[in-house]
Amino acid sequence: MNIERIDPEQRWSEAVVHNETIYYTSVPENLDEDATAQTANALAAIDVLLARVGSDKSRVMDATVFLADAADFAAMNAAWDAWVVPGSAPVRCTVQAKLMNPKYKVEIKIIAAQ
Repeated sequence: MNIERIDPEQRWSEAVVHNETIYYTSVPENLDEDATAQTANALAAIDVLLARVGSDKSRVMDATVFLADAADFAAMNAAWDAWVVPGSAPVRCTVQAKLMNPKYKVEIKIIAAQ
C-alpha cells in the first residue's frame, strides 16, 4: 500500500495518509491568543487538512491534546466541545507537556479515517 506524504519537507510532512488513515499534528498560528483561541485555531487547521484529503472531523478516531499548562484544560475544552461532532467524539488523551515553542499553549495530534 502506498504512503502519501502531504507537503513533505526534510524534517517532517504536513500529514501522512496510509491505508485510508490520516495522521496529522496541528499547532496554532495565533500565538498571542489564550488557550481557547489557540485550540480553536488548531482545530480549524485540522478541518482544513481533513477536507484537503477527503475527510472531515466526524472521522477523527483518536486525538492527543498536549497542553503547555494543565490550568488551561477547561479553556481548551471550551473550544474542543464547540468543535467536536456530537455522537462522533474520538478517543482523546490530554497531557501536560513542555511544547517546543514557548508561545504554544496547545498542540493536537489526530488519527482519522479518510
